[in-house]
Amino acid sequence: MKITRLLTWQEHLPLTRPYTIAYHSIDSVSNWIVELYTDTGLIGYGAASPSEHVTGETESACAAALSQDNLAWLLGSDPRELPWLCRKLSDRLTYTPAARAAVDMALHDLLAQHLELPLVRMLGQAHERLPTSITIGIKSVAETLEEADEYLGRGFRILKVKLGMNLEEDIERLSKLRERMGAGIGIRVDPNQGYDARDVERFITATADLDIEFLEQPMAAADIDTMRQLPAVVRRCLAADESLLNERDALRLLNPSPACGIFNIKLMKCGGIRPAQRIATFAETAGIELMWGCMDESIISISAALHTALASPATAYLDLDGSFDLARDVVSGGFTVDNGYLTPCDQPGLGLQRTIRP
Repeated sequence: MKITRLLTWQEHLPLTRPYTIAYHSIDSVSNWIVELYTDTGLIGYGAASPSEHVTGETESACAAALSQDNLAWLLGSDPRELPWLCRKLSDRLTYTPAARAAVDMALHDLLAQHLELPLVRMLGQAHERLPTSITIGIKSVAETLEEADEYLGRGFRILKVKLGMNLEEDIERLSKLRERMGAGIGIRVDPNQGYDARDVERFITATADLDIEFLEQPMAAADIDTMRQLPAVVRRCLAADESLLNERDALRLLNPSPACGIFNIKLMKCGGIRPAQRIATFAETAGIELMWGCMDESIISISAALHTALASPATAYLDLDGSFDLARDVVSGGFTVDNGYLTPCDQPGLGLQRTIRP
């Protein structure tokens, strides 16, 4: 099996629901789509959603990395040599992790199709399905409650609430939300680096009766040593996101003692399925739980993250809602959603069907 052709292009994808996080508002996203064709008639799909404020990867850098000239070395290569190709990817696309992730998942898609297995089974399935959270941006109390009601009406039972602008207002929103939702709904929060250590401890104390699952990246990404100085009971309910970009960051978070209890792995941060699996192995060995997150992404890369997540025994949480608010997508399939539970399609590879041509 040889790669005979590759196709890459940019898709501008408007959001049906613009949202605000701690540092800016978002109403549309750009994804870069990758297709790899083989002489056996298979097509492997990948997608990149770069995030400059998280990884430093600009849209122009992602586009350059995924240009046909820059990827011409893939032509004639054999996807069955997957580990070697992924090493070459890491060397060639070192500073563009989203671009690297797009090619990485397309190669994994091809190999799993060749083996006539869903990707999750090729990777070693550990979970059949898991529920995902769905995100509420920074809004007023009334808007938060209205959006939560909508999501519960759609079957979701875990809400992730963006915080970080004002601690007292954050606590009020969560108190009203828990009062409205009752005890059966999961609530997790993401202050997006908006708190300092004192805020974190105040938050934990003030919300002790609200049954908050965890705090995702409450403090600045560089404040790992400060995180490590928090009480152990606090650290266990912290999830590292922007502090965890790659395998080296995972080791820094673990040594000399864990700075958090949860790793948030995103393919767009770490560079794809293969490096994500290495981080997952570190976490499993160290007793760290895994959450799998995303940017605003096509079904393509959400499917790749889901397959990888369900292949790790350490996976405890999903936050793979990145395709739900896209006004359109370039593929269908990949996974099904049933009352908030994500289940990968039982088809070879990622199980995708193209719906839009470039």
